Amino acid sequence: MVPHLLPEDEHNRALERITHPSDWVNPTPRPRYHLVVVGAGTAGLVSAAGAAGLGAKVALVERGLMGGDCLNFGCVPSKALLRCARAAADVRDAAGFGIHTNGAARVDFADVMERMRRLRAAIAPHDSAERFRSLGIDVFLGQARFVSPSTLTVGKHSLNFRRAIIATGGRPAHPEIVGLEDAGYLTNETVFSLTELPKRLAVVGAGPIGCELAQAFARFGSKVSLIANHERIMPRDEPQAVRMVEEALRRDGVEIHFATELLRVTHDNNGRHLHLRQREQDKQLSVDAILVGVGRSPNVEGLGFEDAGIAFDTKEGVHVNDRLRTSNSRVYAAGDICSRYKFTHAADAMARIAVQNALFPFPKAKASALTIPHCTYTDPEIAQVGLTPAEAERRGSAMDTFTQRFDDVDRAVLDGETEGFVQIHVKRGTDRIVGGTIVARHAGDMIALITTAMVHKIDLRGLAKVIFPYPTQSEAVKRIADAYNRTRLTPSAKWLLQKWFAWT
Repeated sequence: MVPHLLPEDEHNRALERITHPSDWVNPTPRPRYHLVVVGAGTAGLVSAAGAAGLGAKVALVERGLMGGDCLNFGCVPSKALLRCARAAADVRDAAGFGIHTNGAARVDFADVMERMRRLRAAIAPHDSAERFRSLGIDVFLGQARFVSPSTLTVGKHSLNFRRAIIATGGRPAHPEIVGLEDAGYLTNETVFSLTELPKRLAVVGAGPIGCELAQAFARFGSKVSLIANHERIMPRDEPQAVRMVEEALRRDGVEIHFATELLRVTHDNNGRHLHLRQREQDKQLSVDAILVGVGRSPNVEGLGFEDAGIAFDTKEGVHVNDRLRTSNSRVYAAGDICSRYKFTHAADAMARIAVQNALFPFPKAKASALTIPHCTYTDPEIAQVGLTPAEAERRGSAMDTFTQRFDDVDRAVLDGETEGFVQIHVKRGTDRIVGGTIVARHAGDMIALITTAMVHKIDLRGLAKVIFPYPTQSEAVKRIADAYNRTRLTPSAKWLLQKWFAWT
């Protein structure tokens, strides 16, 4: 089913024309394809383009909008929104830099959302049906359904394949809360259709998406209540990092309800009323809109997996081995449909593995070999890669941690961005990097440096040799490397140096 984009303006009409043209004519199928890709989100687009670039005959099938969740309802629109929210906060805080505005800044929410739609439509041609046809790929718009282990159908067409990749992604999970459906609620697929700012907004779910949007809407001027069913937000992230984000959310006016369960929802002319239970006490919260972000559900329905011998379940998605092969040896999967890493960059990396293993004999590439960083785009951001201390403890792995706070990094002081730190974890007694966490305004950009070091097995001594431009916030990484080198100056080494300098 093709999602109907609202509001019906020139930008959304352009997006629909690009990502699912109404006049598109599906091609006549080839007798057999080297690869058929189901789903044109990140994993599907990378799979199709990569295989076609190698010379394979490729078909790509999409039932909704080309570009998938990332372009239409995820990374692209959300980051456009967050950038505007950050601009609003910068204006609000400008007096700290000696810049004074005449009165309070006014956020025009309609303009904010129009900007997002305009930029999304401008980016869309990269993922367009026409572009992928120009790459030599047969693009089919419609519902795919497997009818045998080596055949699927799209409408009246049958596509026979040597190999296939499932990349159908996921969608927002819909919690079974009494009255929620009747009251109406937003998800990441509908929140970007708003044209008016909700005066009172409840965000149900305090994971990365919930926290990002809660902070953004608070900065735009909504009275935001964040409902967390744990004792802290983002429970999978480093506690020290999360505490800094919690403080930032509160400064922006977000009211956080910890250890809170949503029991039911009622509604009337005065709004939507959330009936909550917090630590054995019942209370009520009245709002104008509800945004639900409580996880993702895989898109497995109506695809005929049973007829193709593809094992799956409705919670985890398609079952794959470490080489991303399904229970049908002809079929592989990549991205959110089969991975616990629900990130665009993870889908991209997995697609490359799936293509390599699907098209060539003796599949060797393993998903477990990937070093996948992730980032939550609050302000400050939290970026992480590799092991955390908690994960290392569960595995019984000993590690040493080196920390550099940004209040002791010159550029961060000059930028007024001293909140945060860089942590690098190394195997106990060595300088081999096994993980890292960054809390900073641009942590997502900086984590790539630690990720690169881990992938290429560059240790702290190697990082200490790198010349960082001064002044930059990434100097925090160099300071950690220097701090490690100072630990190598043992009492014996000091004694030898003293003897050397005394002799010379």
